[in-house]
Amino acid sequence: MSISIPKKEPLEMPNKTHYSVLIVGGGQAGLSMSACLKERSIDHLIFEKNTIMHSWKTQRWDSFTLVTPNWQCDLPNHPYDGDDPKGFMKRDEIIGYLDRFAEKVKPPVLEGVSVEKITKLENDHYLVVTTQGEFTAGQVVIASGGYLKPIIPRMAERIPETVLQMHSNQYKSSKQLPEGAVLVVGSGQSGAQIAEDLHIDGKKVFLATGNAPRVARQYRGKDVVEWLDDMGYYQKTVDEHPLREGVRDNTNHYVTGRDGGREIDLRKFALEGMELFGLMENYQDGQFIFKPNLSKNLESADDTYKNINARIDSYIEKNGLDAPTEAPYQPVWGPKEERENLDLAASGITSIVWCIGFTPDFSWLDLPIFNGMGAPVHHRGVTKEVGLYFIGLPWLHTWGSGRFSGVALDADYLAGHIQQFGNSLAEKETTHALSEVL
Repeated sequence: MSISIPKKEPLEMPNKTHYSVLIVGGGQAGLSMSACLKERSIDHLIFEKNTIMHSWKTQRWDSFTLVTPNWQCDLPNHPYDGDDPKGFMKRDEIIGYLDRFAEKVKPPVLEGVSVEKITKLENDHYLVVTTQGEFTAGQVVIASGGYLKPIIPRMAERIPETVLQMHSNQYKSSKQLPEGAVLVVGSGQSGAQIAEDLHIDGKKVFLATGNAPRVARQYRGKDVVEWLDDMGYYQKTVDEHPLREGVRDNTNHYVTGRDGGREIDLRKFALEGMELFGLMENYQDGQFIFKPNLSKNLESADDTYKNINARIDSYIEKNGLDAPTEAPYQPVWGPKEERENLDLAASGITSIVWCIGFTPDFSWLDLPIFNGMGAPVHHRGVTKEVGLYFIGLPWLHTWGSGRFSGVALDADYLAGHIQQFGNSLAEKETTHALSEVL
């Protein structure tokens, strides 16, 4: 089933160009921020270059589901409102949940307006240059997310044009693809689930793996997410995590909520005919070239899987909980050899789905707030550039910061910070105005 996005009439531009707060991005993070600012009666405006919740409505495949249980959905004043809290919403259900949230918030938003540049003025206000003119604000919240520019390597340019190539954000279903085999590059959440989707549909799948970890779906009588919640993992802040800010670079564990939820074991796919390889390194002279690390990738994913289960075992034992026991995981398949080459013509590959992630794009943000890797430096979303904030980034504060489960906490915190700073800014401006008069 496809989602049709209704065409909107051109929005009238607001009759003012200065706001207390301007928000860039109309996804769940931007609307959560709007909801919390509305509660505090703080005037604001959202710029959204497409339409609100655009990526959810256009960049998810047909069989997409949440990978965390529905009960974790908890946007501001909008918890999960269905009748299956331990289930996993499908794409259309997720969109319905988000549409109902947007209807509650009724955010002040300009859709179809892109932000081209943000700078700071001498009076400490921010200048926001958009495709619909210039705006100023006392404070700005960047809610555009960290997944903006799809990654497709330059080697893709050398692959014959007869091979259809797409990024995971373009994939909908196997029906898009021509007859023939498919090469899926990347085994993170998207790659593993798209490979499974194609495999279920009867496609011959070649999968180039990476170092993504995996996790069980159910263990000892409960969903692993429920165990981790009981253990306080989702309440742990980035400052408390052993990796500190390094956790923001971690790859998400692959698992699925499809068909009521199950784990993904790439070894099982291999038994069923999917062909697995190590990391894809190059394409030249009609050959795909892979790093000989398939065994290492599979073992590393299994180690994470077993480590999480062991932590659950320790928690159960320490607290004297009554839970069923389970036999330790045993690999069902292993590669007999490491294959480093795959011939394009002989393999019958006619399409490639690149599932190697995204990079952020903050080139339009002309302020000194980035580290040497181009990532924004902040603490809990607050930057050293007074009045500038981020929300919706992975591990902004907790594991749930970039998800439905934790963005409300971040939005409420930032709204309180914004209110406090706004009061002091107003007091400062009033004092300055009085001194000018006197």
